[in-house]
Amino acid sequence: MSDHTVSSPAKPRAFGQLDAEADLPDNSYTDDILERHKREGLELAVKARWFAMSVVGVFLLFVAPWPEVLFYEAILLILCLNGWLLRRVGRVGRSRTELFLLFADLFVMTVGMMAPNPFSSLDWPNAMQFRFDNFIYFFLILAAGTLAYSWRTVMAIGTWTAMMWVVGIGLSNWLSEPVPGLTETVYEAFSHDPVLAQTLDPNSFQLQLRIQEVVVFLLVAATMAITVRRFNGLLRSNAALERERTNLSRYFSPNVVEELSQNDEPLKQIRNHNIAVLFVDIVGFTEFSASREPEQVIETLREFHGLMETAVFSHNGTLDKYLGDGLMATFGTPYPTEQDAINALRCVHDMMDAMDVWNEGRIAKGLQPLRVGFGAHYGPAVLADIGANRLEFAVVGNTVNIASRLEALTRGLNARLVISDSMRAEVIDEGGHECLMELQRFDDQDIRGVSQKLTVWAINRPASQN
Repeated sequence: MSDHTVSSPAKPRAFGQLDAEADLPDNSYTDDILERHKREGLELAVKARWFAMSVVGVFLLFVAPWPEVLFYEAILLILCLNGWLLRRVGRVGRSRTELFLLFADLFVMTVGMMAPNPFSSLDWPNAMQFRFDNFIYFFLILAAGTLAYSWRTVMAIGTWTAMMWVVGIGLSNWLSEPVPGLTETVYEAFSHDPVLAQTLDPNSFQLQLRIQEVVVFLLVAATMAITVRRFNGLLRSNAALERERTNLSRYFSPNVVEELSQNDEPLKQIRNHNIAVLFVDIVGFTEFSASREPEQVIETLREFHGLMETAVFSHNGTLDKYLGDGLMATFGTPYPTEQDAINALRCVHDMMDAMDVWNEGRIAKGLQPLRVGFGAHYGPAVLADIGANRLEFAVVGNTVNIASRLEALTRGLNARLVISDSMRAEVIDEGGHECLMELQRFDDQDIRGVSQKLTVWAINRPASQN
């Protein structure tokens, strides 16, 4: 068995500028993640709307006279109901229904702020509607929009609001009749200061201030839209990186994926330390597969690999590579721990238990049980990644070869597991394991590639599995 290497990807590729949403890769996984996050944002936006409307509703009870306050409370109730509809039919910036409901929000608010209050008995000029700075409530809708909608929708909220406000001011100024005598009285009282008189004139719409409101609102909307666009770019990049990490985890062990994802050059440094190496192989699989359909062979291998992979990952091991009808796993890579040998032995113990259960199920289905050999060795190895652009994480050393030979030795010893004497000694040093009591000693074993004969320890195979 030659020294073994396992492929490892290079640095993650970039996904374009964070503030350029259109430049980011478009794939279903990323879009699903983005949609999920935005759906959560929509839920949050609706809840924020209900909370804000409740606060405003209570506030108005103290500042608006009765029964005029009923008109404003009715508007708030409509906005809450519209939020409920958005929650049900909105699709986070993609649905025309959502856009219509957002437009309805702005229209109801504009009419409520500009139209005369039907419950009011005051005969005030219509221009006085704009003296209460009601325009600031549009910022609540704009702020809630940033929680869930696309940057285009946030910009649309700003644009629609500005357009409605400008049209509403124009219509009010054109259709409203000034109250006779008020303007003349104010200008006569403040004849020494015409600017002050114009400011205090109840019939004045103060168009400069109204234009200022619109301009400031548009600037805030544009700023929020840019912020949302950048946030969406970050979210897409996050989702894409999550997808890449998920794909990595299909080929590499969690500990290797963690190392790859946290550092720019995680495995470049050459390290030399002791590790535990485990080889697993199905005995006689060539004859097994020769008499079966390829689909059945692949299905059997997938079930077998799934069981073995689960055990490796459960004991902090690295799945180095699948070897057809077997696999190689290492413990103590990429960094050593204080229980690498014990972790390897516990992994083998779980693998054997899993194989017993699996074989019982195969026998119950009338299928042939599989015989599996396990070989493990503990010793020094050199670890590093090699290559230029396409990197390979290499585990180099005679420890790998010896572990492979020990697995092959299970045939001659009619054993399920064969481990080296150094592996057993390390397990004892690390605290021991109950299955050491099952091991039988075999002295002076010839191991191909090793000049000296070795002492090995084995767990004999039950007669039912011979």
